[in-house]
Amino acid sequence: QVQVVESGGDLVQAGGSLRLSCTASGLTFDDYAMGWFRQVPGKEREGVSCISWSGGSTIYADSVKGRFTISRDNAKKTVYLQMNSLKPEDTAMYYCAAALLETGVTIKSADFRYWGQGTQVTVSS
Repeated sequence: QVQVVESGGDLVQAGGSLRLSCTASGLTFDDYAMGWFRQVPGKEREGVSCISWSGGSTIYADSVKGRFTISRDNAKKTVYLQMNSLKPEDTAMYYCAAALLETGVTIKSADFRYWGQGTQVTVSS
């Protein structure tokens, strides 16, 4: 059974930093591209970032470019999202997901097969 589990969400002041972590079990981790998404109640889920299975390719939403960094450690079956210079508009539930892609990266949620339950990030002004 595949399990995707996020952690690291918290309440932080604007301008602060957080690092989210996501571990995946029950799958061959280094076969999968891993992505981060976020959602605010009443709004559509937004793709934030994705990293290829090898870590060699990444993609970011324009809203987080230059502030967020995605990385992965295949030996630990973990993907990270380092979030710096946080803004109140970054407040959301953050989800981690796995996509079986031969190559490349994507932040289209339909491409992702396995999802975690989410971790809440709240940025106060």
